[in-house]
Amino acid sequence: MQRTFLTVAFAVGLAAAAPGAQTVPEKSTTMSKLPAPVQQAIKSYVADNKATLRGLSSETEDGRKLYEAELRVDGKSRDVTFDQSGQVVLVEQEIALADVPAPARSAITKAAGKSRITMVESLTENGKQFYEAHLAGGKTKEVKVDASGAVAP
Repeated sequence: MQRTFLTVAFAVGLAAAAPGAQTVPEKSTTMSKLPAPVQQAIKSYVADNKATLRGLSSETEDGRKLYEAELRVDGKSRDVTFDQSGQVVLVEQEIALADVPAPARSAITKAAGKSRITMVESLTENGKQFYEAHLAGGKTKEVKVDASGAVAP
């Protein structure tokens, strides 16, 4: 029994150590520590969107180094994730539930059940549009759907 447990634990450890198999948590950083293309992309994005830069972080996700700028645009939060070349890979924009397309809004409300919807975000990820609701008071903490209301991964 103990030998089986050790074998399983060792296999799990190897899988976790495999390249691209894990995500390194976000870590706060400063502009000067970012690659030059990322610095330029963030500065341009901030200027083009009349945004206020509130924070910067970096993380490694599936072996890919990413950089997130936490912004404030028109009084709402917007997080923009860039890759090492400065390309935008994800935009998360706080929006009102009423601004979500009806099929997606219905799916979010249904998935929330008795939970309270604390925040809704519009996500643009690899050119695709999603809506993510953060929930409180239930087992499910988030629900992510596309514009048609289909649950997204």
